[in-house]
Amino acid sequence: MTNSNTRSKTVRRARGHVASTLLVLLALVSLVCASALTACAGSSSDSSSSASKSASGSSSKKTLVVAMELAYPPFETKTDSGEPDGVSVQFIKDFGDAYGYDVVIQNTAWDGLIPSLVTGQADCVISSMTITDERAQTVDFSEPYAVAQLAILANANSNISSIDDLNQPGKTVAVKTGSTGDTYATNNLTNATIVRLADESACVTEVSQGKADGFLYDQLTIYREQKSNPGTAKAVYIAFQDPEKWGIAVQKGNTELLGQLNEFIETSKSDGEFDKLTEKYLPEEKAAFDELGFKWFFDLS
Repeated sequence: MTNSNTRSKTVRRARGHVASTLLVLLALVSLVCASALTACAGSSSDSSSSASKSASGSSSKKTLVVAMELAYPPFETKTDSGEPDGVSVQFIKDFGDAYGYDVVIQNTAWDGLIPSLVTGQADCVISSMTITDERAQTVDFSEPYAVAQLAILANANSNISSIDDLNQPGKTVAVKTGSTGDTYATNNLTNATIVRLADESACVTEVSQGKADGFLYDQLTIYREQKSNPGTAKAVYIAFQDPEKWGIAVQKGNTELLGQLNEFIETSKSDGEFDKLTEKYLPEEKAAFDELGFKWFFDLS
């Protein structure tokens, strides 16, 4: 009986020891699992936090709505498929790339360009627009990025050889409404009849058909239109006013965008931007201007 009791006690102690050991092992396993889960949760939380920081830290491109009239090749025009193209389009896209803008071109009628800025429908206007005191009362202009001078597209059978020949009773002058040619004719050709039309092509047609004696526009356009209408039109390049300076217009008070544009224009004078645009869109015109002794559009010296 004593031996039996002793064995029973030994067995009970052994079983108790095993049970205790199992409990300790279970506790350790639970602790390890809990730690693993916590570590996993911590890792997931850190990843989410990093992703969140990455998302918030990477700013998406800002949209820059640019208004221009796509009716003035090779500065503002369209491809055969209808996509915006030309010197101004490429220039403002290059600006967008440099300053992190997603550029959206908004084709706008000429007389709606400045109103599009005033009403906030566009952020800027680049459309071969001359900087004038009158326009500067409504919008802010960048530093000039190009210069131009007025010339005359005259009917081939006319006796027009100077601006004075147009300022005569019985003479008819075609101008694009709101252009600097319109302004010049209004102020200086008071003896002539002035016909104001909505676009350049209509003015050229008036001259080619003999309905107008002359059309006032910039030298480059006159050069191109005379080349396109050699039998019905001739070019008169004699300068009759100071060169016009083209600028990019922004809404009054938009100093941030204006500063960026001015910086880009200044950089473009020395980094080859204007040379690249000339080579791509205006090689023939540049050669002709050099031959005629005209100041080139991007010669801002």
